[in-house]
Amino acid sequence: MKHSDLHYLSIAEAGALIRDKELSPVEYVKTLIERAEAINPLLDAYVLATPEVALRQAEKAEAEITAGNWRGPLHGIPFALKDIYDTAGIRTTAHSRQLLKNIPKHDAATVRNLFDAGAVLMGKLATHEFAHGGPTFDLAFPPARNPWNLEYIPGGSSSGSGAAVAAGLVPVALGSDTGGSIRNPAGLCGLVGLKPTFGLVSKRGVIANSFTFDHAGPLTWTVEDCAIVLQALAGFDPADPCSVDVPVPHYRSALRTDLKGLRIGHVGHFYEEDTHASPEQKSAMAEALEVLRSLGAIVEDVKLRPLETYYDVKIIIAEAELLSVHHSDFAEKPYDFSSDLRRRILPACVFTALDYMSAMRMRRQLVDEAKPVFEKYDALLTLGNGPATKLEDHRTVSSWESPKITTAFNVIGGGAVSICNGFTDAGLPLSMQIASRPFEDATALAIAHAYEKATNWRDRRPPVEAGMEKPTITPKYEAPELADIDAETRRIAEVAVARNGLELDETLFTELCEGLPYALAMSRRLETSFRRDEEPANVFTMPR
Repeated sequence: MKHSDLHYLSIAEAGALIRDKELSPVEYVKTLIERAEAINPLLDAYVLATPEVALRQAEKAEAEITAGNWRGPLHGIPFALKDIYDTAGIRTTAHSRQLLKNIPKHDAATVRNLFDAGAVLMGKLATHEFAHGGPTFDLAFPPARNPWNLEYIPGGSSSGSGAAVAAGLVPVALGSDTGGSIRNPAGLCGLVGLKPTFGLVSKRGVIANSFTFDHAGPLTWTVEDCAIVLQALAGFDPADPCSVDVPVPHYRSALRTDLKGLRIGHVGHFYEEDTHASPEQKSAMAEALEVLRSLGAIVEDVKLRPLETYYDVKIIIAEAELLSVHHSDFAEKPYDFSSDLRRRILPACVFTALDYMSAMRMRRQLVDEAKPVFEKYDALLTLGNGPATKLEDHRTVSSWESPKITTAFNVIGGGAVSICNGFTDAGLPLSMQIASRPFEDATALAIAHAYEKATNWRDRRPPVEAGMEKPTITPKYEAPELADIDAETRRIAEVAVARNGLELDETLFTELCEGLPYALAMSRRLETSFRRDEEPANVFTMPR
């Protein structure tokens, strides 16, 4: 194998070569270090490379394998981390100025699992600030770029994770998914991204966005690689209050190339009615449905609640939790946050205790409504994210304006995998999502694997090369104007600010008011007429 080909090895391929002592982990790591040094200046995927750590761990892995102590398919395999995962003795910043000096004392549980499997840490990757907000240029690090086109976003908030894997800087990266932040960059960068079932993978040591909706999971080039990594990540963690003690299957052996006997529910209204898919997206989905049918699957249309219902529930709960997480810093040093993050979080001031608990109770209804659907179908299928948009066209307020197609599966809580299902005429990836019953992530991976093997999308790689010109990006900052805010909205905002113990100058108050009409609309749409005995989705369970 040519030295130049190593950076595009899959985990399965590299793992087999390392096991058979045909590939040196040290040689492999050196190749990826060289690749990152050449390509990362174009992508800004890494915020901290750790070549010394990687070489030291690779040397240890090589010595162990030479001595006959091969640990498994991740032994000697390089990986990188979205910079919200704690790493003992290695800086973890969450892409925020507030944590530039944050040196954790312990590894996140997922990081420790990968180390125990013999994997090799290459570094920490760009994210959106605190895994929220959007691509912004007023932070300590620049936003990551999409290797399919350097003028475009790679998707967020696991932006560096998507860019790094797609560009061959590393074969796997961990991301996090609160409303689509693994599946979004997976879709925009042409990867496989898995949001595991909530509770399957420990969140201990991962900086919180939303306690209710955060998921930790992998981004890889192939479904088989995703299954290999999930095997190392999954398992009960008694130190994580969200962790669930369930049997962990062998995900790789559950992969298949035919889908005979499987029933798939196609949630077409998510993109045909609830959001506005492009003709290219609809065409890719139609072709994907035919591929799945040709593999033996029974595919039928199924109806869920409108996507807006799921989005309202997620936003009210998640933004309220994020405001709580960062409340003291917002009160003391609001300008240490990016404008983008401020404009995402501040409107949550308007949400009340009634809003939060009603959203939790509504979430319980949505989860219960999914049960009979999953009794009929082995998995659900709908459109994923893509194509990417230009970095300069990012608009913060868009996060408030319309529902996102990934959010429903965070609310339901089961596993959901994003996989490439085509490209636009301009060469940008498209994707679809496959969602499983809770803790049956192996089914979603099996369907994705069969589709992947029946198509040729894995044969295309991004055109990014060393020495390319890096386009200059001029972001279009649209500052809201206080004059556009009506008197009633302003009054509500003033009450909410006082109730939350914040003191906002005119700039901050205007940023709050930009998203406030959308937040108020969500609150007003939310059902509040629940029975006295209808419990919320976060009912306490005594640890065993």
